[in-house]
This record gives sequence, structure tokens and C-alpha cells, in this order.
Amino acid sequence: MPVEVILPKVDMDMATGRISKWFFAEGAKVEKGDVLFEIETDKAAMEIDAPASGVLREITGKEGVDIAVGAAVAWIYQEGEAHGAAGAPALAEIAQPAQAAPTEAEPADALPGAPPAPAATRPACCGDVRATPLARRVAREAGLDLASIAGSGPHGRILEKDVTAAKLASALVSETSVPTPAAPAAAKPASAPLAAGPSDEQVKKLFAVGSYEEIPHDGMRKTIARRLTEAKQTIPHFYVTLDCELDALLKLRAELNAAAPEKDGKPAYKLSVNDMVIKALALALKAVPDANVSWTEGAMLKHRHADVGVAVSIPGGLITPIIRDACHKTLSQISNEMKDFAARAKARKLKPEEYQGGTTAVSNLGMFGIKDFAAVINPPHATILAVGAGEQRAVVKGGQLAVATVMSVTLSTDHRAVDGTLGAKLLQAFKGYIEKPMAMLV
Repeated sequence: MPVEVILPKVDMDMATGRISKWFFAEGAKVEKGDVLFEIETDKAAMEIDAPASGVLREITGKEGVDIAVGAAVAWIYQEGEAHGAAGAPALAEIAQPAQAAPTEAEPADALPGAPPAPAATRPACCGDVRATPLARRVAREAGLDLASIAGSGPHGRILEKDVTAAKLASALVSETSVPTPAAPAAAKPASAPLAAGPSDEQVKKLFAVGSYEEIPHDGMRKTIARRLTEAKQTIPHFYVTLDCELDALLKLRAELNAAAPEKDGKPAYKLSVNDMVIKALALALKAVPDANVSWTEGAMLKHRHADVGVAVSIPGGLITPIIRDACHKTLSQISNEMKDFAARAKARKLKPEEYQGGTTAVSNLGMFGIKDFAAVINPPHATILAVGAGEQRAVVKGGQLAVATVMSVTLSTDHRAVDGTLGAKLLQAFKGYIEKPMAMLV
């Protein structure tokens, strides 16, 4: 039997992916573990290995095309095995035709919303049913028997949409067959719909034809737009801002960098202000553990570790690699990890576990001279720290004017999880580590 090669889910939010490059051509011999192709998700590029040894046939996953997770992109046959008859489907999971031609399994007079009728020749054993991995998973989660569902894919293959249709039909039957209670409980009020902006056509009408160029959104930009819109519309943001004096931190940083041992003719580390900001925020969360949380509808998740995400700008968007357990790492470890993450992020080579999760985040625009700003919280975080530029300002010390290097920081908090007073305590703890940086070394 040929082995199906599918587009795997490598990211928690991934619904589709694109194959950016095939490393083997049609008819090529492959060994299990060979890198077959590279997929481009909205955040990274991942190399996918061959699940079996044999001959690569029927490559249906084309480069540069959006492909649904779980869809077959190729098949691997044993040498000498006939191919084509039991072969791979056309790219059914990628783009279904708007109106499929009637078949024996789907009569022409079938109602558009009716559940598909069971195929007459469908074997009773679910293991013999042809279905995509995604369809099998959805059916398993819904408690549906695949043998009772007719597939609309090539050779009767069951697709995810077939299972979803059967699931909806089953729900409708259950709903109409259950008697209405004499005194129904009060219905739970529906959530307010998310606000919708103007349509594409409404926006285009504001500009003269030919005065602009349309650049299609890639997966990363779509994900950024979706997640940040959801964040601003579903998370009650609350902001606290304060100023931190940097002179002691800058002095310590210079001393530590000057003392760095050499490795292969280069310093073993070179600390940045941002590295020290990451450490200070992690230690502040350790000092104020009630702020190291994530909101869920059922309970508050209080984290045992301070995992700090750091926004990194890459072509077309940004990504947030995470420094795990940052409060227990040295400044040199944080610095070297961040340099590695930043380089691999720009090449889209980060692994999902390196940018998923985290308990808080840092967004730093100080290198662009930005004095202060407020960042958008990235769920499941309950906080994010926006860091501005360090600049010389006039300050009052002991009743006298003086000059100090000052950095403004703004903490955005999810008010469901972190109240104003708690956010203020967290920011005060952060300020303490920044202004007395030796505490970060002990």
C-alpha cells in the first residue's frame, strides 16, 4: 500500500501552509527521514521528513499554494508497486470546486443542505474507510462513525467538510427530536459581535483608480491582523507608565562587556540593554508572582516560571521567540539566546516550541528613538512591557536639577487578570532592578 504524505500541523494556530520548496522530484527514490519539502507557515519555515522509504509519486502539493493542514501532498510507493488506481487524490483539500458534478454517491437531486447518504459499498470497518487524517480526527472528536459518512473526494475519500456536514446534520436531528422543556432556563446572553471595519471595496473607493498597488497579504500578515484585532476587542487593556534611570545599568553593562572572556578571538558575549530588560522583567515577575498569570474563563493560570517573549522584527511582520525561565538564566545566557533567536527568526527557522506560549513579553522600540508607546497584549499573556529610548533628561535630585539617562516604559495589562495596583507593583519591581542592576547578578 502507498504511504500518504500529508501537510502536518506544526503551529498551534496553523490552518493552512505553503510548500516553499520540494527537495525531490516526481519518481525520485527517497529514504525514510529524508527531507522531502519545506513548508512556510505564518511564522516560520519547517523541513518535513519522508514518513517511509520508496518512490515519490503523485505530487499534488504545489509550491506557493495555500494547502489545508492534513491534506495529502504526495504518496510514497514501494518500488515496482502499481500507482494511479489507488493513488492520491487531486488537491481536494486545498481548493474544492464551487459546484461538484453529480456522482452515483451524490445524486443530482440531493438537497444542498442535506447530509450525504451512506455509500452502498462502504465497508463497516472504519480502518478500511478512505479518509484524510484531518477528517479522521474531527470524526473521532465528534464521536462519528466514518463508515456511515459518504466521501466527496476522489475515489470516495472522506474529507473534513464531509465529517463537518455529518456533524451538523446529527446536531440538527438531535435538536429537533428533544422535547422542549415546560419551563426553559433563561438563555445565556449572546456575546456582542466583534466590530467589522469597512469592506475592501469601500476602502478602494476612497482612492483614485491606478493610484495604488495591491499587495496580497501573506499568512504572517493575516495572522498578525487576526490575533491583534482579537486581542484589542476581547482583552480589556490597562496601562501604567513610569520612568527608569539607566546610568547605573549602563555603567554595569560596560564593565561586564569589558570583562567578557574571548572565545575564538571574539568576546564570549556582548550584553545589550534589552538583555538586561528581559532579566529585570523576569525577576520582577518572580517578586510579584500574582502578575505572572494567564486568564482563562474557568480559572486563573498562575505560572511557576517567568518565560519572556521578545518581539523581533522580520521581513513582513514580527515574531516573539521566548526566553524560558529567564529569571534563572545569566545575562550572558539571555544575550546569546536572543542573538541566536533573532538570526533564526529572520531566516524563518524557529521551531514552534521556541515562539509558542510564554507568560509575558517585551517590545522595545528604543533603538528607533521612540520615547514611549503602548503595546498590544499577545494572548495567552496577561502583560507586555513597551520599552522606549534611553535619553538624557533633566531630573530633580535632592532639590537640585541634574541630568540623568532616563527610559520610559509602559506596561499593558489584561485587566481581567492583573488589576491596576498589581500592575503598578510589577512595574515598581522592574524599576528597582533597572536602577539597582547589581541585584540581577546575585
